[in-house]
Amino acid sequence: MTTPKPKPVLKKKPTQVSESDTDRKPKPYDFVALPSGGKRLGAVQGHHILEDELLNGRLYLSLTIQTTSFVASGLTVLGSDLSSKIPLIKTSIFNEQKLIIPGSSLKGTIRSAYEAITKSCLCKTKAQTNKVPDNFSECRIKREEKQVCPACQLFGAMGWQGLISFPDVVGVEVSTGISFVPSLYAPQSKSNNYYQSNQQIKGRKFYYHAREAVSHGEKGIDAQVATKNYVFKAVLQLKNVSKQQLGALCIVLGQDPKHPMALKVGGGKPIGMGTMTVEIEALEKPQRLKEERYTQYAIPESNRLTGNSLKAFVEEAIQAAHRGLVEKPQLEALAEILKWPTDRTAPEGMY
Repeated sequence: MTTPKPKPVLKKKPTQVSESDTDRKPKPYDFVALPSGGKRLGAVQGHHILEDELLNGRLYLSLTIQTTSFVASGLTVLGSDLSSKIPLIKTSIFNEQKLIIPGSSLKGTIRSAYEAITKSCLCKTKAQTNKVPDNFSECRIKREEKQVCPACQLFGAMGWQGLISFPDVVGVEVSTGISFVPSLYAPQSKSNNYYQSNQQIKGRKFYYHAREAVSHGEKGIDAQVATKNYVFKAVLQLKNVSKQQLGALCIVLGQDPKHPMALKVGGGKPIGMGTMTVEIEALEKPQRLKEERYTQYAIPESNRLTGNSLKAFVEEAIQAAHRGLVEKPQLEALAEILKWPTDRTAPEGMY
């Protein structure tokens, strides 16, 4: 009598996380719905004349890092190049050991939030045209009709220079921060999480802030970062900016006490990196440009607003923005996502 051979035990394949599984997990982001009626077009303000009734001057900002932030230079160097024992380090943009946020990065961060709270176009999107609601296409200047949306009026459009200039933002001190940045994955652009039941996009995507950034994982790389409380200084140049436009800008910069929020800049947003708060330190706004700008070198001190006078002016500008420029539902949705401080924690691993 022969003994029957035991049946082979089949090894189970490792369980893979499906798209439907990841769709059910809490996401570190949410969407601000597009306002009804599409973008609102208006005439552009030229640069050929600096109008006395509009704001022409400089806005001085202090930007304070709240969670580890990283704006990559694209280079990976030996740790010894940065006086570190770590073998390889992915570098940030820096000069003379002071970190730099490119003006284009800061502008993009601020503009995306400004677009969200106004009736503005979808300036840059990877969504297919048929997935975007009507009348949100990117603005373009036409010879016969120079009309664009609120964001393009202030920040510029193809063929049109904006009313605010964003120079590179430089740290105030030498940075020695090095932190591990775990590997991230490309967004699943076809995920159902991005679309409504009618297959139209849900809106503009923003990442939540977290108490602190994730700094560990199985895969990743050490990077040169701006650590908590690292400070950058920025000076924005304003040309023919209305008080309404300045008010909406101040709301985005977190100056509205009813809607406190912080910006997200650089890489690692899903894992809590890049949170940055803004303080407006001063506003220079010469009153009589022909007399003051071209007859003396220094701007009179009376035209430099600081302290209580600056606070009062910003409050007036914010109130003006609420009267006709800012969309309340979109502002409330954005403020909920970008609320700071927060008790949220950043996700680890797949989400």
